Amino acid sequence: MGAGQSKVDTEEKVFYNETPIQFSQDVVNHLSDHSMSPDTSPERQSTLDAHHLRAEEESVQREIELALERENIDREKSSAGGKVAEGDVKNSMTLMGDLEEIHTKVDRFQTRRQLSDYPAVKESGEAVVLCYRQNPTTPLDYHFN
Repeated sequence: MGAGQSKVDTEEKVFYNETPIQFSQDVVNHLSDHSMSPDTSPERQSTLDAHHLRAEEESVQREIELALERENIDREKSSAGGKVAEGDVKNSMTLMGDLEEIHTKVDRFQTRRQLSDYPAVKESGEAVVLCYRQNPTTPLDYHFN
């Protein structure tokens, strides 16, 4: 069932046209004009020009950004004066890294502080502090054994 339809025919089938194909003279002229003319159409040319201008603009923008970045680095080094040799000068990328590190530390501190909001944790901590204050000379693990 259907197995015959999925077979691949190896014979070529050629269909012969019983009526001749005819094209209007306008179609023939239009096709011959386009094949003879090496120029691109005005619409196509404007698209190509716009693409070329965009690519050139991106290149110029990249060059400007690199020049500004070099200028900023030079300005940072010159404003630091003699500290350049000591390595104390930090550029904006280093400062951003330091700022991110500080943010992480603050987040960790906030998390620890929020843990003290749990009453069981708070009571256990107070019990340890009380035990240590009552027995300052003995180790803390002595009373828990």
